[in-house]
Amino acid sequence: MKFKMPSLTMQIFIGLLVGVAVGHFMPQIGIALKPFGKLFLSLIKAIIAPLVFATLVVGIAGTGSLKAFGRMGLKALIYFEIVTTIALFIGLAAVNLMQPGAGINIVPDPGADIPAQKPQTFTEILLHMFPTSIIDAMARGDVLQIVVFTVIFSMGVMAAGAKAEPIYVWCESLAEVMFKFTNFIMHYAPFGVCAAIAATVGAHGLHILKNLGLLILTLYLALIVFVVVVLGTVAFIIRLPLKAFFRAVKEPMIIAFSTTSSEAALPLAMENMEAMGVPRKIVSFVLPTGYSFNLDGTTLYLALAAIFVAQAAGQPMSFGQQIVMMLTLMLTSKGVAGVPRASLVILAGTLATFGLPVEAVGMILGVDELMDMARTAVNVLGNCLATVVVAKWEGQFDPREDFVEPV
Repeated sequence: MKFKMPSLTMQIFIGLLVGVAVGHFMPQIGIALKPFGKLFLSLIKAIIAPLVFATLVVGIAGTGSLKAFGRMGLKALIYFEIVTTIALFIGLAAVNLMQPGAGINIVPDPGADIPAQKPQTFTEILLHMFPTSIIDAMARGDVLQIVVFTVIFSMGVMAAGAKAEPIYVWCESLAEVMFKFTNFIMHYAPFGVCAAIAATVGAHGLHILKNLGLLILTLYLALIVFVVVVLGTVAFIIRLPLKAFFRAVKEPMIIAFSTTSSEAALPLAMENMEAMGVPRKIVSFVLPTGYSFNLDGTTLYLALAAIFVAQAAGQPMSFGQQIVMMLTLMLTSKGVAGVPRASLVILAGTLATFGLPVEAVGMILGVDELMDMARTAVNVLGNCLATVVVAKWEGQFDPREDFVEPV
């Protein structure tokens, strides 16, 4: 009988369980495995600069179609940013209220190349945002500087028009290559997770698992609040036909939840939203654009995970510092919705930029699959709702209450 290799998700869970057992029963061996966890983090950090640069250029410069779609595109982007900002603040409120990282006391690796904490004054923060050398910023992994440079660069690509087409195509290719790079590295993830969690449990004991469970609970509660309060309010305002909408989004959400990939749900989501009564031109523009600019679940998760690490490291952050970090995460998360666990790459880069221990990413990865399923499903739900919002705003929504899923 041919042996079938477990899925990557199952391998990660197995690595998590093995790491917990090794860390608890053989703590010295668990601590000795720490370099193998650091190896995984080094590979992750190597992806950050090219992935952020390429996906941001594609995400921003790709909206050159706004000239053709005019006010529809502008309305979509305004809606995206309002909703994702609300999601960000819900994540911040949840993690500050529940305090899932309190009491862990992760000590940053003294040998790690982690930049110093951000300056406290507004002037220093403003000046630090603009790099004197993008090569230097990429070498140091300063995500905020990379983002600022890339945003301006993308505007230049758009302004150059057809002459910049080769650059845009090259960035598309680079983004695809980095996504494949990420997939390769994820094959090492079970070993990296095993080593990271073994070292963590060996050093801190089993009580750390309580914190990880509280982190998962906090995320799910925050996502429920976001869906019910925020998306529910939007649905009420636009008088959304709930039954037809639920039938349209049910299958895409299940696909997104089970595969942890928004892209896997995209074809069916586009087909169902058009069948529900949203014009094809709106569906074909809003859904793909939303995959770069309307990551409600991912934005909420990143806000929660970043402050969780700050709490775990015993490094309290002021509200102003948290806002700067959240803006950085919101920008750097653009364009990675279709790649499972790519948000961890963004999280790792931002943690390093703000002087927080990147080691915590290995710990979070062990339970990330459970969180990724929920946030990806919310991403798909939010983008499907956005198509109806824009169609309503444009006066082009023709609801079909008798809609049934295409067979």
